[in-house]
Amino acid sequence: MMRRIDLRGAVPVSRGGTVDFREAVPRADFDVEAAIPAVHAICEAVRTRGLEAILEMSAQYDGVTQTEIRVAPEALQEALAQLDPDIRAGLEESVRRLRTTCEAELEDDARTELGAGATVTHRKVPVDRVGLYVPGGIAPLVSSVLMNVVPAQVAGVRSIALSSTPQKEHGGLPHPTILAACALLGVEEVYAVGGAQAIAMFAYGVGPCARVDLVTGPGSIWTVTAKRLLKGRVGIDSEAGP
Repeated sequence: MMRRIDLRGAVPVSRGGTVDFREAVPRADFDVEAAIPAVHAICEAVRTRGLEAILEMSAQYDGVTQTEIRVAPEALQEALAQLDPDIRAGLEESVRRLRTTCEAELEDDARTELGAGATVTHRKVPVDRVGLYVPGGIAPLVSSVLMNVVPAQVAGVRSIALSSTPQKEHGGLPHPTILAACALLGVEEVYAVGGAQAIAMFAYGVGPCARVDLVTGPGSIWTVTAKRLLKGRVGIDSEAGP
């Protein structure tokens, strides 16, 4: 049977009716609006107490004791050296394809001649510094490393910082596959900070992490809520994740 997409949001499921998936699939009771008070407190703690607050949250939420939040270069290179060769080959091919796609999307200047000496030029320019968030809690999303970093590199972003959740089972560092992907892409500024506190770190500039112009990447309800609260102080891509 031929299927026809209804652009109003519902799709046929039988000859006799349709279903609106926005109604059929229930949303979680705990949404962004419900998370705002708790996330606001986290962001304010990071803003007012800085690195001290982040270290406390790593202990409270992630069960790790930290003295430094920046991942040492040696840890990045070690993770890459220990990466399964098949996984590395897959990542390298993914990077190659993604870079090709991103390069094809780069736009040339659009110039309009309005008269003698009157020219309007439309030009896309990269932001100066970005903070990239990669979920690393329940499901470390190594794909998010690629999908955040490669477009930024192709666009010509000068300064790239990346943060992912510290994990107790990995000595308080982000997941080793995430670290390996960072090393593979040449990203040297990596932080072991997760959740809303990572977004606040990027927005305010905390400890060794300088403030960024734009935050991108998916995350949990806490991360998404922090993006909503902090947009305006820092640019965001979208409220992607939960």
